[in-house]
This record gives sequence, structure tokens and C-alpha cells, in this order.
Amino acid sequence: MFDLFLQYGLFLAKTTTIVVAALVIIASIASIGSRRRHRSEGEIEVVALNDRLRDYADILRDSVFDKTALKAWYKSEKKADKKADKERKEGHARPRVYVLNFDGDIRASAVASLRREITAILTLADPAHDEIVLCLESPGGMVHGYGLAASQLARIRQKNIPLTICVDKVAASGGYMMACLGSRILAAPFAVVGSIGVVAQMPNFHRLLQKHEIDFEVLTAGEYKRTLTVMGKNTEAGREKFQEELDDTHELFKEFVKNNRTQLDIDAVATGEHWYGQRALDLKLVDEIKTSDEYLTERMKTAEVFSIRYIPRQRLMERFGLATEGAADRLMLRWWERLQQRPWF
Repeated sequence: MFDLFLQYGLFLAKTTTIVVAALVIIASIASIGSRRRHRSEGEIEVVALNDRLRDYADILRDSVFDKTALKAWYKSEKKADKKADKERKEGHARPRVYVLNFDGDIRASAVASLRREITAILTLADPAHDEIVLCLESPGGMVHGYGLAASQLARIRQKNIPLTICVDKVAASGGYMMACLGSRILAAPFAVVGSIGVVAQMPNFHRLLQKHEIDFEVLTAGEYKRTLTVMGKNTEAGREKFQEELDDTHELFKEFVKNNRTQLDIDAVATGEHWYGQRALDLKLVDEIKTSDEYLTERMKTAEVFSIRYIPRQRLMERFGLATEGAADRLMLRWWERLQQRPWF
């Protein structure tokens, strides 16, 4: 009988050990999965641009300088490093410049990353010493998308942090709507700036359908639920209402620009025209002719400059289909949005 109880006890101990081990493994897997889900949204990448510039200079210096000149330079650099360390210990840290990039498409889809980047910076930036630089490139797009992008930059202004907008290629229409929120706007000599206007266009196939004796019904509840349609018969009253909505959107655009850039003669520049850098400077659409590279290199002499970028985490299948999806999106998106008859900046 004793042997029976002993064997049973050993069996019970083994079973308990196995069950406990299984529970520990399951808990560990669940914990890892939880952490992965927590990180699945993405992460903030920070690059010290001062270090990158120094790396470039070191590579050239090692190739160009002779041994005597190189030795003298390293000696002077060592003294400069000691001085910088002493200043940091005494609490005289250099100001910081946070650099963001916005490459705008029709939907201003880069705002998904921009809002996270700005949120991260605002947790640390000091209005008294720091600065945010946005390298902006956008020909404009949909009203609500660029309205949201501009509202993210307004968060920076509300915190009284200096915001410098650099336009190397184009900041037109919705792109300029964002740019006008800057404390300063810098533009390259031939950057495209302006285009403060609104446009909407769409095809109509009603006569084609009539020709082939095809009926198309548009049913609405509300007098102006649908003003112009793609397939139905458009009326003069519908056209007038649609134009009225475009004009109202344009007025809102003009008011927004004027409120954020008071030095502008808004009636002179809100014609839908665009101008190149130097002409834009004459019209006070920008404040200075300078490229982003030139400006950031200057700032590195007196500040620590960091590039901030939000990197969304993508699943394997998302990465696999990204190229195909992007190509189809570029081909079809403009056509589809026009069918939706939404106004565009």
C-alpha cells in the first residue's frame, strides 16, 4: 500500500510540474504577444544630424589632410570637446532643433505619422531654447486631409515653439495652407509656392446613357444632398449650389492664410496662381530664399539637430502587397476622388 501511495505521489508531482511549466510557457508567450501588440503601431526614430555631418567631414578629412594637418586638427577638436563637456556640466546645454519631413500626397496621408512625431516632440521641446523645422513638400490635395495636417502644426504654435518651414520644391494650395503656420518660411529659388484656390471637376455620362437608352436614378432626401452627379442629369440650380460651396471653401482658405500670415495682401495672392521662390518672396509668401540643407547646416553650428521620424510597423502581408497597392492607388485615387465631387486645394 505504501508503494502505491509513493508511486501516486510521484505521478502527481510530475503532473503538477508539467502543468506549471505549461502555464509558465503560455504566460510567457502571452506576455511577448502583448508587448508585440503594444509595439505594433510603430516607433519613433531619432537621428543626430550633427553626428552624421561630422562623419561626412571625418571621411573627407582623413582622405584630404596630410598627417601634420590631421594631427593639428585632432588636437584642436579635443580642446573643443573638453570645452563643450564643461559647458554641459555647468548647465549650458546647446539648444535643440527637431527636424520633421512631410511628403504630401492627395490625401495628406503623411499626417498619420506627423501627428505622432509632433506629439513626441512636444513632450520635450522647450519654447525658450528649442525649434522645430518642417521640410515640406506638397502640391496640395483634399481639403479635410490638409486641414488636419495644418491643425497639427497649429499645436506647435499654441506651445509657442518656433516653427520654421523649409520648402525645397513645392508647397502649393493645401501645402501652402500648412506652410503659412510657420514662424518663418524658407524657400529654394525655384520652389513653387502659393496656389491659394479651390478646384473640383468631374465627368458626366448622362447623355451617353441616354443615347443607349439606359436610365439612371438619383434619389436624395434633402434639397442639396446631391448637387452634381456623374451619371444623372445635372441642373443649373445644382451647378450654382456647387459653385457656392466652392466659393465658401475658398473664403475659409483665404481667412486661414490671412490669420496666420498677416503681412500678406490676401486678395493679391489668393487668385489660384503659384509663384517661384524669388517672386514669392516679393509677394511676402515666404520670408527668405534658402534651401533646407543650407539652413540646417547653419543651425548645426549653434544647436544639436535631430531628425525625428515615425516608422509604422507593418505586417508581413502588408509589406508584401505594398508596391502593388501603391501603384494601383496612384492610378485610381485621383479619378475616384473626383467622382466623390469633393473640393480640392
